Amino acid sequence: MAELTTGDLALMRDDGLGGGNSFMWIFALLILMFGGGGFGFGGRGPLPAGADQVSQGFTNQQLQQIALSSANNNYETAQLINAQTNALMQQNQTYEINAIQGFNNINLGIMNQTNVLSQQLQALQAKLDSCCCEIKTQMLNDRLADAQATNVALRNDISNYNQSQYLLGQTGRWVANPTATATA
Repeated sequence: MAELTTGDLALMRDDGLGGGNSFMWIFALLILMFGGGGFGFGGRGPLPAGADQVSQGFTNQQLQQIALSSANNNYETAQLINAQTNALMQQNQTYEINAIQGFNNINLGIMNQTNVLSQQLQALQAKLDSCCCEIKTQMLNDRLADAQATNVALRNDISNYNQSQYLLGQTGRWVANPTATATA
């Protein structure tokens, strides 16, 4: 039977309660102690493992645990990078959506302003058309009023002349005396 060193025992001990890998270590030691082949039944199995072989076995197992731990760390790192990448992609999508909505709002604002300006230009055009028509109409009304006033004045002149002629015709022949001049 090979002698166990305190270092070998410390490696076998996990938490003092037999948890973790302690059972595997004890099982491996039993296999090594009893030759692994026959477990003491029948013929003689292989010779017990020497200190070098046990040390090499422990070293190999430690290397396997280190490799497994490294693989687990690599997996956890990959998962963290994946989670971070997903979070950044979601954040980027949120920024893109916000930018698109901002551009849409700007476009809607420009369209609304364009529509308002178009309506105001149409209203201004209608006012200009109306204003020109009103000015032309007023000018025509003024000319008509002037023509009517002239017509009324001419009719009055004609009426006065006719009345004077009538009165003169009714009174007979009438001759005007020359104006007297003042002698001094």
